[in-house]
Amino acid sequence: MELIDGKGLAETIKNEIAEEVTQIKTVGGKIPHLAAVLIGDDPASQAYVRNKVRSCEKVGFKSTLVRRPATITETELVRIIEDLNDDDDIDGFIVQLPLPKHINEENITLAIDPRKDVDGFHPANFGRMALGLPAYLPATPFGIIQMLERYDIETSGKHCVVVGRSNIVGTPIAIMLSRKGKVGNCTVTVTHSRTKDLKAETLRADIIIAAIGRAKFITADMVKDGAVVIDVGINRVDDVKARRGYRLKGDVDFKKVAPKCSYITPVPGGVGPMTVTALLMNTLKASKKSIYG
Repeated sequence: MELIDGKGLAETIKNEIAEEVTQIKTVGGKIPHLAAVLIGDDPASQAYVRNKVRSCEKVGFKSTLVRRPATITETELVRIIEDLNDDDDIDGFIVQLPLPKHINEENITLAIDPRKDVDGFHPANFGRMALGLPAYLPATPFGIIQMLERYDIETSGKHCVVVGRSNIVGTPIAIMLSRKGKVGNCTVTVTHSRTKDLKAETLRADIIIAAIGRAKFITADMVKDGAVVIDVGINRVDDVKARRGYRLKGDVDFKKVAPKCSYITPVPGGVGPMTVTALLMNTLKASKKSIYG
């Protein structure tokens, strides 16, 4: 069993980005600029955005944080997005989810200029991805692709089972792995809460992408020997012994599943760090105008 060290890989890629930014500065080029919009005071969202800001600093990007209270109206938030769309210095921005219940997330996503949609959520980018055209790829699936590529894990001709069908992870990673490419050419099965005999499906898998949002959902009896397991889940499980009163657990029962795997990602330290790194990669592309010109 080999552990896929997402934290270490993320640092390697960040160093590569930092070197490129240094070269850009040397020739007087434009420094990539990422903005984040944070609404309300959700602790997980705040921590995630702080991590993004620190990552920008590490690679030499400019960063802007726009904070507003949870009482902001949808109209006011759209106005902020329009200002970011029109700001020529900002190459890309994200609106941190989840949003307060009175704000329609779909309307907010549609308000973002696809050329600055470095989260890869806008239908224009999703459609380009599905067609195999240049696009900003959704950050978490993009991070997974990077892990598979850099660990030289063969995907061509393999059977991949994706557990979860969200628009953020499950559906896009299924499309990406099914398409032609260095990391692709998989036969992909998408499973979900309505799948009959899920265990039978996962036991056929050479690669399992677990993204269903339930702690320890994938158990050892659901995984065949030698499988590659990518655990996307980040679930807070109460633990009175932990300093914060909880521990982060993945969607996979790591201790029991890991011995059966050829490769597996841990939680924390697996997919999570790669998600932020993929966002930086998209921002660099936006700065260089390599997607939309």
